[in-house]
Amino acid sequence: MKLVLIRHGESEWNRMNLFTGWTDVELSEQGWREAVNAGELLRTEGYDFDVCHTSRLKRAIHTLDLILDSMDRSWLPVRKAWVLNERHYGALQGLDKAETARKYGEDQVKIWRRSYDVPPPALTADDERNPAKSGQYRDVDPTLLPLTESLKETVARVVPYFEETVKSEMLLGKRVLVVAHGNTLRALVKHFDGLSEEEVVGVNIPTGVPLVYEFDGRFAVVGKQYLGDRAAIEARMKAVADQGKAK
Repeated sequence: MKLVLIRHGESEWNRMNLFTGWTDVELSEQGWREAVNAGELLRTEGYDFDVCHTSRLKRAIHTLDLILDSMDRSWLPVRKAWVLNERHYGALQGLDKAETARKYGEDQVKIWRRSYDVPPPALTADDERNPAKSGQYRDVDPTLLPLTESLKETVARVVPYFEETVKSEMLLGKRVLVVAHGNTLRALVKHFDGLSEEEVVGVNIPTGVPLVYEFDGRFAVVGKQYLGDRAAIEARMKAVADQGKAK
């Protein structure tokens, strides 16, 4: 069984090096190209899917749309789940990462970005950025919607979705594509690879690159690879790792 994971293409706030989280920003021109290229690569490599999953944030939704259009698979069923949203970055959302690193220090920003169980400063409930105020989540119990999150809390919502929904589809023989976000995919990588809390800190998911996992019948990982040019992929990983550095 194979599962394909793709982080959305570069967003406008990725390009500007801003903390994004649940802020619903659009793809940049580069992100648009990354999504199209990912779809063309999957088609060239002979991949096909039966069902797709993404978040409720348009940078992931539009990445999936572009991928499926490139594969001539726009008709595939898509499930949009809020639990696949990016980790909520709380009051950091909208702040420049480099400026924040200069103000608080790179070590503190690394803790906020990459630690396992330390959340950033939370939004207040009356903040306009509170997701409970957004129509995107009008069908969700407001008490479930975060005002900030650690990666540990992100894992707690993403992994059950995989176990209950995606895994069930795969066991029925369906070929599944998940297009989500850096931290929601880090949560799945931690789960699949059995990474420790310390090891997952070093995981950097590049934008717009298909990551293929292969599982045996007991859902043990028997293969894992990024598709595409290795040097380009490593450059994108380094760019993700460097985002929290003062410049």
